[in-house]
Amino acid sequence: METVTISQLKSRPSKIIGSALDYPVAVAKRSQIKAYLIGKELYEKIISFLEDYIDKTIVKKTDFRKGKDFEKVAKELGI
Repeated sequence: METVTISQLKSRPSKIIGSALDYPVAVAKRSQIKAYLIGKELYEKIISFLEDYIDKTIVKKTDFRKGKDFEKVAKELGI
């Protein structure tokens, strides 16, 4: 993973943001990672994955034998 300093980010923001489109870029301050830059598409994929994971986990934990309707649960989750 590429690591840049805050100073480098300030001096070359377009180039560094462009690098973050394909793979995360770590931003360091005084040799400690303070943030990660990621591209829009990767961010959206991560959010979508997390939402799907949460929805699947809730559906798996729901006991449909107790009369809960799958369609009602799915509607509550917005899926």
